[in-house]
Amino acid sequence: MSQDNKSKIIERIEKQVGIPNLTKILSEEIKPTDLQSLLLDVFKNKARQRKPRDILTDHSSSNYMVPSKIEPQLLLEWDQKAFSHLPNDFVALELSPVAPFGSVSSLAPISQDWVLTTIRNMELISDPSIVLAIECALRRQNQIKNKKNGKIVNLASSHRVVRSQRYEKADLVQHFRIFTLCSAGRDKGNLGFELDTIRRHVQFYLEAIKVFVGKEISLQIAIWNISSDSKNNQILIDFVKNLKKLLPEIEVRLENRINEEKEYYQNIRFKIYCKLEEKSEIELVDGGITDWTQKLLNNAKERLIISGLGSERLCEIYKQIQR
Repeated sequence: MSQDNKSKIIERIEKQVGIPNLTKILSEEIKPTDLQSLLLDVFKNKARQRKPRDILTDHSSSNYMVPSKIEPQLLLEWDQKAFSHLPNDFVALELSPVAPFGSVSSLAPISQDWVLTTIRNMELISDPSIVLAIECALRRQNQIKNKKNGKIVNLASSHRVVRSQRYEKADLVQHFRIFTLCSAGRDKGNLGFELDTIRRHVQFYLEAIKVFVGKEISLQIAIWNISSDSKNNQILIDFVKNLKKLLPEIEVRLENRINEEKEYYQNIRFKIYCKLEEKSEIELVDGGITDWTQKLLNNAKERLIISGLGSERLCEIYKQIQR
């Protein structure tokens, strides 16, 4: 829904109930706990008006409620392979389905409209890397307090997310599973922490994907330079050269994407693609540097690398190869 249409609806509601600036009153002049009580009562009364046939109609017509097309056994098999190949210093977490209200929009340039918000001052997880970043920040805070700020926090999760943005393709659903890595630590200078961590993330995904799908799968790595700093560019050139030596069987390329995606990622972004026969590249993994732990801990020396793989997309590729 466009912002203009949304404004017109709000104007119509305010006129209908005879309360100008209703949205402003609710969002700025009422305590969050009071607003929660008000909305809970409203939805309790609305729920009483619902009929079983309404539930059936809503369930069958909403992309939020369509089951995944991938069998749970296959998703479970991927999770088992992935978790079993995690480096020993990674801690796997089973995340709660919810996060604090505003988690995504306060850390990343994502509109709250894209997040399924509850009336209890919480939101359903739409990006597990955000929640892992919060968990990393809590652990880093404890390390700093105990003068162990040189240690690195490595976390992983497999989580089904719900997203509210509109998708152009009608067959896409609003929920899917993501396998996510998140690593937090202290700045070492010259992108030392960042590049070493990106290499570890990349190596994990390459190994886990090949163990799950098969060694015959064709994979490519793209390192995006989104910084205008010439020094960073030279560091990345050297990094890509070393990565090619480390992974001689994998195509690795450096792409200049200055000023692209800079609001979400900082300086470096990376992707892993696969290619099936003559078809175009299919993106499997997306990751990079973010400033989320810097914001959470109010510390410019904090560093954070996130990455995620779309589990259902990988499972679809697995099924195509196995045919």
